[in-house]
Amino acid sequence: MPASPATRWDIFCNVVDHFGDIGVSWRLARQLREEHGMAVTLYVDDLESFRRLCPAVDADAPTQSVEDITVHRWVEAMRFERPADVVIDAFGSRAPPAYLEAMSKRPTRPVWINLEYLSAEDWVEDCHRVPSPHPRLPLTRFFFFPGFTAGTGGLLEERHLAQQRLSFLGSAEARATAWSCWECEPPSGERTQISLFGYGGPSVPTLLRAWADGSEPIRLLVPESRVLDDVARFAGQSALRAGDRASFGALDIAVLPFRTQADYDQLLWLCDCNFVRGEDSFVRAQWAEHPFVWNIYPQTGGAHWAKLHAFIHRYGEGMDADAMVAVREFWRLWNRGETSSATLGQAWRRFWLLREDLQAHNAGWAAKLRTLGNLTANLVRFAVERL
Repeated sequence: MPASPATRWDIFCNVVDHFGDIGVSWRLARQLREEHGMAVTLYVDDLESFRRLCPAVDADAPTQSVEDITVHRWVEAMRFERPADVVIDAFGSRAPPAYLEAMSKRPTRPVWINLEYLSAEDWVEDCHRVPSPHPRLPLTRFFFFPGFTAGTGGLLEERHLAQQRLSFLGSAEARATAWSCWECEPPSGERTQISLFGYGGPSVPTLLRAWADGSEPIRLLVPESRVLDDVARFAGQSALRAGDRASFGALDIAVLPFRTQADYDQLLWLCDCNFVRGEDSFVRAQWAEHPFVWNIYPQTGGAHWAKLHAFIHRYGEGMDADAMVAVREFWRLWNRGETSSATLGQAWRRFWLLREDLQAHNAGWAAKLRTLGNLTANLVRFAVERL
């Protein structure tokens, strides 16, 4: 990689989805610093959400250094230092007008990148790396799309993540330590371990009822998040918090504390099936290689359905036909908020009956994604070509 370690990167992040936007931005910032030697500054407008992912963050500090990355609380009226060599607008964020003016005055214009949301839709390849001139200033912003094909920027994955996963799964001591971190006893017997992270909705209590009434013992591990409200309603509680436990028929529920991104990766590795949401946890579930269920971010007018179906189509290439049907059926019911326990329970049983096929498919899927190169390295290569 011909990049200079002195290259400076500024990342602007408006936190919209609580953890998805800052989760991806933080992973990107750390990888730029740790694997490519870049000097990184991260502008974030919601440090409290950031602190949940990274406890080292001081939510009240206007400026701080976290893991050798400069973090600024991004407020409307703030002064900016010299613009960086590479400027990233993350997920619809917009570098402020004053910053753009400073960019336009640099003798060498910064490489300005609009890092877009992840999508498997076909049109993404046509828009990837496309330039967009500023209407007034002598600046050009390039669209850069994460994705699942060679015509996109790929996905975020740290250099040693795959080996870390294998080492972790191969170590009984590491697994026991992780369960202790989550304040859970290691699994015993034949209980299926399922993690649940999502946006919530009617399908949550519906599925929990189907599991409770079923014959297969399940332990449901629920990290603190907004889905917890629906779990509480199913349990007949006004609220649930970390450390709470409840049992209903074949279903045991454990509410987990909110932990770091590294801890969450380990939870995904430990579980037999992972319910995830949005973008960050969605990608990490794919690297975990276990069966997973995606709760896509709902959009006005139902635009998210096209994105959901596009991913299912691409992800399902080469999948056994029965498994493909089971994935499509269960994911659609989960995302539409199915309220029939019989309908959703039957779809779950068809899905879970094919778990060995899904596990094998996901290993091949992850290997295929790795051939695209990771998103951070692809961004660095793109920027360096233009510096």
